[in-house]
Amino acid sequence: MEIKRDDYLDEIKAVMHNGLVKVITGIRRCGKSYFLFTIFQNHLRSIGVNDDQIVSVQLDDDDFEALRSPRALSKYIKDRILTDGRETYVLIDEIQECTPPKGEVGVTFYDVLNSLRKKKGVDIYVTGSNSEMLSEDIATNFRDRGTVIRMWPLSFSEYYGIGGKEKSDAWEDYIVWGGMPLAVLETRQRAREAYLRGLFAEVYFADIVERYSLKNDVLLGRICDVMASSVGSLTSPNKLANTIQTEMGMATNAHTVGSYLECFRKSFLFEKAERWDVKGRKYLGSPVKYYAEDTGLRNARLNFRQVERTHLMENVIYCELCRRGYAVDVGVVETIAKDASGKSERRTYEIDFVVNSGFKRIYLQSALDMGGSDKANQELRSLKMTSDFFRKIVVTGGNERPWADESGILHVGVIPFLLDKSIMES
Repeated sequence: MEIKRDDYLDEIKAVMHNGLVKVITGIRRCGKSYFLFTIFQNHLRSIGVNDDQIVSVQLDDDDFEALRSPRALSKYIKDRILTDGRETYVLIDEIQECTPPKGEVGVTFYDVLNSLRKKKGVDIYVTGSNSEMLSEDIATNFRDRGTVIRMWPLSFSEYYGIGGKEKSDAWEDYIVWGGMPLAVLETRQRAREAYLRGLFAEVYFADIVERYSLKNDVLLGRICDVMASSVGSLTSPNKLANTIQTEMGMATNAHTVGSYLECFRKSFLFEKAERWDVKGRKYLGSPVKYYAEDTGLRNARLNFRQVERTHLMENVIYCELCRRGYAVDVGVVETIAKDASGKSERRTYEIDFVVNSGFKRIYLQSALDMGGSDKANQELRSLKMTSDFFRKIVVTGGNERPWADESGILHVGVIPFLLDKSIMES
């Protein structure tokens, strides 16, 4: 079964031959290798590129172990650059595996890529699974020499596009099993569960412990469990540390927990959403919210015991907004109101997401079930209190078509919202 990643293909086609290193980054096993060595290579062949114009290196494959040295990798590729006037396409998988051997200093994979970039007729594409070594360091190591393409697990649109299921059935499966490609392709439930669980111990945790030289992998697992069970809830290193000490009986502190949270974020297991004061126009700092990169991974970590659709739908919407390239914060609206005795008090209301793109802003509320009038008023109150004219959207559960209420707030079901980008872009 073929999985199409057309959005990423369009994105990479737009930056071909731009003179920069194209960096495809994202969580391990989300499909970066398949995209680069199958989808993109097929595209190259479709536009007339011959196999001898493509230099492929998969650094997480033992067959390429000797090329994990920057100097060896540089020589291998340069020996294969064409000199007959045709373009050479360099494709390197998991570039962060390229590290200097002990005792060898002065050359990093950044140096290798920058050197290759200067060669005439060379177009470079690499994948990586660590934001610290790639996305965040491009500003200092590549400066204006790199283009980042952030890849995610399958979106609901990509998942649904595989075919064979009604929209509502596809949605129910998606929030439980998520979009990790091999899990999606696996038809046996027990095998799918085992695969998702195994990714933590065999891939993610092992990678984090090795990369960051962590000494307590048990604590790593406990923090992951607490984060998975509280996606979309306000939290902080201090709060998490207290929970782990009181409920799990493990000694730790806020500093240690905070460093582990950063490891999760840099490895793309969890995404952090800051709180934004809508009226004060400022970030509020701690506490913040964390969302899982993939709901299937999150559910597997909890052995599928806490499949809470309210939080999972909110998690899916957050990831979808980020996947579409928006900057997403958690909105806070503060007001002064009088209590029953007439005394003034400060009240705080939350908007699930403040979505920004350039000068455009959208307020978005995730509400699985609007219920009766009291529930509806509660969900809409914070949107109406922003005192501005930016667009406001409420995403509800199901397949409800878009409609606007008397306040101009757009209501739409989560299924059409995820399948139709124009709802956000109009």
